[in-house]
Amino acid sequence: MRPVDPQIAWTPHTVDLDREEFASRLHEALAVYVTAMDYPRGTEFHRAPMWQEHANRPGWKAVGALAVPQQPSHENLPLVGIAYGYRGSPDQWWHQQVLHGLRRSGRPQSEIDAILSDYFELTELHVHPNGQGHRLGESLLRHLLLDRTERSVLLSTPEVFDEDNRAWRLYRRLGFRDVLRRFRFAGDNRPFAVLGRGLPL
Repeated sequence: MRPVDPQIAWTPHTVDLDREEFASRLHEALAVYVTAMDYPRGTEFHRAPMWQEHANRPGWKAVGALAVPQQPSHENLPLVGIAYGYRGSPDQWWHQQVLHGLRRSGRPQSEIDAILSDYFELTELHVHPNGQGHRLGESLLRHLLLDRTERSVLLSTPEVFDEDNRAWRLYRRLGFRDVLRRFRFAGDNRPFAVLGRGLPL
């Protein structure tokens, strides 16, 4: 990935990424993901097959944020943000995990069915640190959810003390509410929150 030079003036621009462009920028998108999440280098190699598989799911959509320099340039514009998701389905691992969590929490089946019956899963939303401070997360999210036909959008995000990080502030500002709190997905010891809101945004 060619990094964004913080000394060069640039403007963020969000764009749709079709499957072909998503595939061609996959390593760049994963570099944004690893850097934004502060994961160890090498994580991207484990995640790549999963992201490729996700791109074939029904209702999949991806958007990216490009750093457009104020001085015209013919070079490939660097990717500074990535977001994608797809229509939720009972045969998907995330759906099954959340279903189990909701049942364990004692929610009535009618309420569970309403939550999980018609939703878009916001799977990934990341902004490179060099691109933060431009409200790119909100731009990506609004672009991704534009014209979705599902009734609602669901996501999971790590719990943080006092909900004090950029992701939580974004989700709360856009009206996401608690669906499930302090939930642990299989194979991950970190507590997560599942949040959701109705569509359109």
